[in-house]
Amino acid sequence: MTQKIYKILVINPGSTSTKIGLFENENEIFRREIEHPAQELARFPRVIDQIEFRKNTILQVLAEHNFEVKELSAIAARGGALPPVAGGAYTVNARMLEVLRSDKIPEHASNLAALIAYEIAAPLGIPAMIYDAVSTDEMDEIARISGMPEIERPSLSHVLNSRVVARKVAGSLNKEYRDVNVIVAHLGGGITITIHSGGRIIDVVSDDEGPFSPERAGRVPCRILIDLCYSGQYDHQTMRKKLRGRGGLIAYLGTSNAPEIEERIKNGDDYACLVYQAMAYQIAKAIGELATVVKGKVDRIAITGGLAHSKLLTGWIIERVSFIAPVQVYPGAFELEALASGCYRVLTGEEQAKVYC
Repeated sequence: MTQKIYKILVINPGSTSTKIGLFENENEIFRREIEHPAQELARFPRVIDQIEFRKNTILQVLAEHNFEVKELSAIAARGGALPPVAGGAYTVNARMLEVLRSDKIPEHASNLAALIAYEIAAPLGIPAMIYDAVSTDEMDEIARISGMPEIERPSLSHVLNSRVVARKVAGSLNKEYRDVNVIVAHLGGGITITIHSGGRIIDVVSDDEGPFSPERAGRVPCRILIDLCYSGQYDHQTMRKKLRGRGGLIAYLGTSNAPEIEERIKNGDDYACLVYQAMAYQIAKAIGELATVVKGKVDRIAITGGLAHSKLLTGWIIERVSFIAPVQVYPGAFELEALASGCYRVLTGEEQAKVYC
């Protein structure tokens, strides 16, 4: 019996670019990162005003590849900064569009994805959906307790890439995703660690409560942080930048560029070596922390993200955590693949898309 071919367009907007991919079922036909120069984006007062502009650039790229949109079966879009939702697929509907257009959620380029997808899909009569939105929240209730009743621990992680990597790990073990316990460390500009069990992400170490990273300070001593905030030396915005954007490697070493730091280490920079190794040390600690969630019953540990290309960094991490479980390394990110695969599972009936309300 001939397998039905679904043609899926994937849309993943970032602050200065839009990544798109065309897939036949789960097989990539082509991908493109469309760069948006600052002067082009400066024409738009708000991010939401970029919808038509970004949509037209996507359609132009498809035309350059001699692909007609009427051939599409579905469109999969990056989930924006919606209020917390369950994992998996959601059909883009009027309520979701209303929320994404509102001023009640943080302004972010990822909010454009579902809006653009709907504008292309609706005239074609095909489904537009999001998959594993940034705000996906599947944590156990016990994991939400922070220690301060006023603060609930949020579920914030690189969920899209982490989940697809956990699925890859399960496949390598010839098991279903729901039948494995996998810890995934996503190492990028921000670092998040997730524990996958029973087909859910049941706990996370987010990028502000775990290891420092190239651009994030991570977990820092709270009492000293409070004193610094009230010292009169820094305003609110500066302190936020110290935590996100100007923290971590860039604060210690003046750069967030890992190859540059590794070259300094190679040339005998002992301080750069200490700081870089400390980041690996903290990543390993966070992995160990999440191993306790499943009482040490971890099938695999996976390391992914851009920094996973570094054999030096991953080697240091593996030395410290391999006693917990075997470690598999998946360098880079697989967001487009994750969106296409999720959409394909819905089209084939393997998964059911949820209704956003």
